[in-house]
Amino acid sequence: MKSIIATFLLLVLVGCKTQQNVATAAASDNTEVVKIINGHYQNQHDFSTLNIRANARYEDEKQSHSMNADIRIKKDEIIWINIKFLGIPMAKALITPTKVSYYEKINNTYFEGDFSLLSNWLGTDLDFNKVQNLFLGKAIDDLTKDKWISEINEKLYKLTLPKDTDVKKEFYFEAANYLLKKETINQESQGRSLEIKYPSYKEDKKMFLPNEINIKVEQKDKVTIDIEYKNTTFNENLSYPFSIPSGYTAVEIN
Repeated sequence: MKSIIATFLLLVLVGCKTQQNVATAAASDNTEVVKIINGHYQNQHDFSTLNIRANARYEDEKQSHSMNADIRIKKDEIIWINIKFLGIPMAKALITPTKVSYYEKINNTYFEGDFSLLSNWLGTDLDFNKVQNLFLGKAIDDLTKDKWISEINEKLYKLTLPKDTDVKKEFYFEAANYLLKKETINQESQGRSLEIKYPSYKEDKKMFLPNEINIKVEQKDKVTIDIEYKNTTFNENLSYPFSIPSGYTAVEIN
């Protein structure tokens, strides 16, 4: 259960299946890096709150589970997640820019700490903005802070870093709206890898959101999570109730 909760915290349990998918286009040789990055960041997410209901499937080498999740985002301030198995609430998480908290009912355990929980799980530094970006279909890193090399790979724009480092990152974009289709982070020396795919998007309130998210994490074990948005609504007056039940035992996530 601990691995399921930790994974869901970083995986942005968001979804919204629709038959009106956003049109995509193949990449062209003459598009420069700056145009790709600027095009990606022109896809603004102008909202105060986002309410998401999602279905998800978790699988590792020992178990698989189907679940539901309610995700509420107060932009740049709060990410609240309520995970349900067979309709019964089983775990809840509250993420802010300075703190990560969750509790789960099967083992009556809880965690409160900083972003080292998520960073250790992925093998890469995380913060609140990166987790929020995962849910919104945005690049996990700030692409304006590095110099990138572009190439065309399978009709997508691919951005990579020119320097030879232990951690290798790749970002793939389609050419119609420069929407993120895939990002990968690999650290071969530690046997860590993360792959996040966004097969399709929908446009809602002039904003692009993923229809589904496919995540694969490999460290000591291999974990996959497929997330499907069922419903999304914007700018509602949301609450974010969170209180660790008495008698629960604190755990450490390594």
